Amino acid sequence: MPRDDRASDVEVVRDQLGRAPTTAFQVIVRCPVGHPLVIRNAPVDERGDPFPTTFWLTCPDAVRAVSRLEAGGAIARLNERAERDAELRGAVERAHAEAAEERARVLPDARGWEGVGGTRHGIKCLHAHYANHLAGGHDVVGASVAAEVEPVHPEHVVGERIAVVDQGTHSCRLLVVERTSDGALVELANDMVITALGAGVDATGALDPAAVTRNEAVLARYARRARALGAPTLRVTATSAVRDASNPEVYVASVLRHVETAPRVIDGAEEARLSFLGGTYGLPADQGPFLLLDIGGGSTEFVVGRQPERAEQRISTQMGSVRMTERAITTDPPGTDELDHLRRLIADRLDEAEVAVPEIHTARTFVAVSGTATTLQAIALGLDRDDPALIHRTWLALPDAERVLDELCRMTTAERSALPVMAPGRGGVIVAGGAILVATMHRFGIERALVSETDILWGLAYDALGVG
Repeated sequence: MPRDDRASDVEVVRDQLGRAPTTAFQVIVRCPVGHPLVIRNAPVDERGDPFPTTFWLTCPDAVRAVSRLEAGGAIARLNERAERDAELRGAVERAHAEAAEERARVLPDARGWEGVGGTRHGIKCLHAHYANHLAGGHDVVGASVAAEVEPVHPEHVVGERIAVVDQGTHSCRLLVVERTSDGALVELANDMVITALGAGVDATGALDPAAVTRNEAVLARYARRARALGAPTLRVTATSAVRDASNPEVYVASVLRHVETAPRVIDGAEEARLSFLGGTYGLPADQGPFLLLDIGGGSTEFVVGRQPERAEQRISTQMGSVRMTERAITTDPPGTDELDHLRRLIADRLDEAEVAVPEIHTARTFVAVSGTATTLQAIALGLDRDDPALIHRTWLALPDAERVLDELCRMTTAERSALPVMAPGRGGVIVAGGAILVATMHRFGIERALVSETDILWGLAYDALGVG
């Protein structure tokens, strides 16, 4: 994103590899010409067998450049140097250990499946180390490969690059973009990891130090990835969980250990404005007025604007997938009484939105952003992999949203989490998020939602660059 004509990542990666991928993956780094550069593989393949290479280099030009290094004996030279140099040897071992921890973040049982490229000791594959470096690994070998092979596309004129982080209640997300000479933005990295930073904040009013530590590990990798991709600084923006917490300083300190600038903690009105900017950017003006719904973990924003990118009426409500789950759902799967309670809690917040945004009924186009909306649409479309290009700005009809929500309500968290399009960590809160989306459509007579992969994360990038 944001290009609406981008081909399916599955198709492009299949062409790059010369075969069909054997495991689920996400594209987490792209070349500046737009195609996948690094993918993150699931820890197991389609047969359930271990797949120890987490980060995979796919761009054919990059693969050839690294292969030339290997053909020239670079692996042997590095291993010989590591035998003599204890500092280098230690750095390689740490890269392997960190890679094992990154894999275990998704599948704890996979911690023992060795390190970079499935290797426990030494250096066996420069492609894997370079991919790990680009993905944000603290990888001295990958960094040395980068110094030798970059730029991979020398004909490309490098434009201004920025990196932004959207720190939400449930997820931590990274976007790195480059602004080309004609002003267009090209995505270099787009990633999301569910860290549950705000777990328990609604009940305790404070951030859990364990959650901050868990989130920090992801943020540190993001900061290294941004630097590897040539973005001079990482701009971190925090929303509901941090602004609601009594101890935001612990989060701020965790950010400052990895970036030079303190995170910006924004209020609900600014969050709504940025979400509208990212979600409606580039839509035809004649489709307005627009109503945008952004379902977060701790808050949900309702924004109306007659023109794309320009928010006019907005409210940020104390309603999100995590907050509503913690308030209403205790059994797995949720019981009938719990679902009724959930609907009543949502109805109260919709009453609040209807008063604060009086033009909410005038909207011609309803835009739904956030992981809740994209996940429901992926399930409705029957996708067997998460593929943003197949989801972005497609229509989700109310009957389909209701059907998917009903299916999810009858599943356990484990069953929902096993769905191929369900992000790790989302299965436990998707019912509450889906209930917010369906209830909103019912309340305001909305027959279909335009599901957008671009949201506040892109709004942060546009805003930083003065676009829109």
